[in-house]
Amino acid sequence: MARDVVTGDFSRSWSALLAAVAAVPDEDFDQPSGCRGWLVRDLVCHLVIDAQDVLITLVTPAGSGPTADATTYWDLVEPPTGDDPLDALIPRLAAAYGDPALLRFHLDDVGSAAGRAAELADPAALVSTKGKVLAAGDYLSAYVLEWTLHHLDLIAHLPSAPRPPARTLAAARTALERIADAPFPGELSDTDVLLTGTGRRAPTADETAALGGLTARLPLILG
Repeated sequence: MARDVVTGDFSRSWSALLAAVAAVPDEDFDQPSGCRGWLVRDLVCHLVIDAQDVLITLVTPAGSGPTADATTYWDLVEPPTGDDPLDALIPRLAAAYGDPALLRFHLDDVGSAAGRAAELADPAALVSTKGKVLAAGDYLSAYVLEWTLHHLDLIAHLPSAPRPPARTLAAARTALERIADAPFPGELSDTDVLLTGTGRRAPTADETAALGGLTARLPLILG
C-alpha cells in the first residue's frame, strides 16, 4: 500500500478533527455530543484513548500473517446498552480533567504524536490489535471512518463548528458501504449516509423509502 494512502485521508481526517476540538469554546464542552449519553468533553476524552490505541498498535508488530483488512477490521455489534465498563468510565475520567483546557491539551499532545507515528509508519508492516493482524496501512485507513464519525459526533449540537472535509466524508461513506457490502442511495449525502447508517439518527420517511431493503439492516454499529 502506497505511503500516500497512510498520510492522505488518515492525516486529513485526524488533523481536521483535532482542529475542530481545538476550536470548541470551553462552555461547549458541556454540550451533548452525537454519541448517545456522552457530552462533548466525554467524546474528547474518548479521542485521547483512541489516539493512545493508534500509538500502541503502530508499535505492536504481528507474529503471523494478516487476518483482517480495512473493512474486516470492524465488527458489527449490538447497539450499546450503557453497561460496558469502559463506556461508563469515560464520563468520570473526562470530568476528572476539570478545566477543558487540560483535556484539550492532552488530546493535542497525544493526538499530534499519533499523527506523526502514522506519517512514519510503513504501510506494509503487519500490526496486531483487537486480536487481529492487518497491514498498518489498512489499520490507518480503517480509522478514517472512526475519525469522520466522531467529527460528526463532535459538531452534532455545535452548528458553527467546522465540518469534516468533503474528501474524508466521501472516504468514510465508501468504507461504510464496504462494511455493509451494499451501496447507499446516491440521493443521500455522505453525511446523511454516515448518520443514518450508524444509527446516529433515524432516517426520514423519504430516506427510508430510498434505502429500501437496506433499512432492515440498519443501524450498522461498529465495534
